[in-house]
Amino acid sequence: MKVVILAAGYAIRLHPMTLNTSKSLLSVGGKKMIDRILDKIAAMKNAASSICIVTNDKFYGSFNGWLMTSFHRKKTELLNDGTTANENRLGAVQDLEFAIKSKKIDDDLLVIAGDNLFDFDLDRFIEFAKGRADGVSVALHDIKKFESARSFGVVEIDVDEKVVDFEEKPEKPKSTLISCGIYYFPKEKLSLIEEYVKQQNKLDAPGYYISWMSKVDRVYGFTFLEDWYDIGNIESYEKADREYRKKESAER
Repeated sequence: MKVVILAAGYAIRLHPMTLNTSKSLLSVGGKKMIDRILDKIAAMKNAASSICIVTNDKFYGSFNGWLMTSFHRKKTELLNDGTTANENRLGAVQDLEFAIKSKKIDDDLLVIAGDNLFDFDLDRFIEFAKGRADGVSVALHDIKKFESARSFGVVEIDVDEKVVDFEEKPEKPKSTLISCGIYYFPKEKLSLIEEYVKQQNKLDAPGYYISWMSKVDRVYGFTFLEDWYDIGNIESYEKADREYRKKESAER
């Protein structure tokens, strides 16, 4: 299994913090977000054979400087998508296609958004996904409140945990399950990413791809209740920073 971390966005809603720093390189609770994600990956029993972080030309130098001193550097490599600003970004789905082609990935693939902070064990997700290898699996967080769900990609699943509906930021959510930027693609399903990019023009949020996929193939939803943090603006960043500091102080 290989891992791709998508970290080529420009996070304009977090300006001025992200004018010269990638969101993934911001510290939350005293540790960079990217390090927290890599710690989760390193803790998996199902060890990844390689990790590729997709970034952009603007932040590539910063990522390279970070990686040189990272504990995870032996298994991790960087990929520059060549973009320089939010206006010419490829979008997450096209960045994923770019990584698969550039690294000639032909293996089961775990994909994680680079601004994703979560407390559940990735082994549980991988076990769930491998048991449903006839489709793609996506991690879902139960946000509990319909009003809160309106800001996210909302997913409905059936009794077999198969995704039957996906809607991006709906006015009237049909469930409180939201897609949270963690995906598992069996290698047999990787070709569908290229097919989607050729057919569709919504290439930024991966949720649009999952919505399309649920109509042409199978997508399964793994639901977790542990803490999850969407860091989309300064307020949510500050909340995550406070809560991680509090949790980790209590653990000492």
